[in-house]
Amino acid sequence: MNKADLVQAIEGKLGSRKAATDAVETILETIVAEVSKGGKVALTGFGTFEKAARAARTGRNPRTGETVKIRKTSVPRFTASAKF
Repeated sequence: MNKADLVQAIEGKLGSRKAATDAVETILETIVAEVSKGGKVALTGFGTFEKAARAARTGRNPRTGETVKIRKTSVPRFTASAKF
């Protein structure tokens, strides 16, 4: 299922495609904004979205085999709830 399929599934409950699209867009934008700020979004029965730190590490260029330093970075992390 992709975003368009999700909108179509919600459309039946809300009655219009515009309302369903707005609902999906608003939810996704809110989750992205909160996690980007370092917050945590917990949806009971579904899971938790949060920001996680990846440490700096050494990688390797697959084409040349040369060693490359990879900087530390932040990534989104999703943890599913027990019910999910």
